[in-house]
Amino acid sequence: MRLTTFTDYCLRVLTYVGMKDEKVATIEEVSRHYGISRNHVMKVVLRLSQFGYLATSRGKGGGMRLAMEPAKINIGVLVRQMEDDIILVECFQGDGCSCRIAPACVLRTALHEALDAFLAVLDSYTLADLLQPRAKLAKLLSLPA
Repeated sequence: MRLTTFTDYCLRVLTYVGMKDEKVATIEEVSRHYGISRNHVMKVVLRLSQFGYLATSRGKGGGMRLAMEPAKINIGVLVRQMEDDIILVECFQGDGCSCRIAPACVLRTALHEALDAFLAVLDSYTLADLLQPRAKLAKLLSLPA
């Protein structure tokens, strides 16, 4: 299982913004601290704000803050929202599967169970959990502790 870079960046942006508490974070800060292009961060911030994870404001003093408490941001839900299609193998698509053994395939069932287990683990975490090593994260992101 591999998440898209976009979902990875979503998790990084939320972690960074979550570490800022009530202070405003900017796209430039996130881009600089993670070494991610500004354009990528802009796309991520737009999507996260569309889903209600971030509150954004423009202009002088503008930026982004979490739109909800970190404990209310479920990682499994976020991953499902950001990943357009979580398709491990072709037969997960349903229509258009060219695999000849699909009707009798046990592997497909096993992979579905594995995906469900993967997502169930992510469902047990919130952004608050990801922010627990605050002192270490602050140091790594060059933020005040």
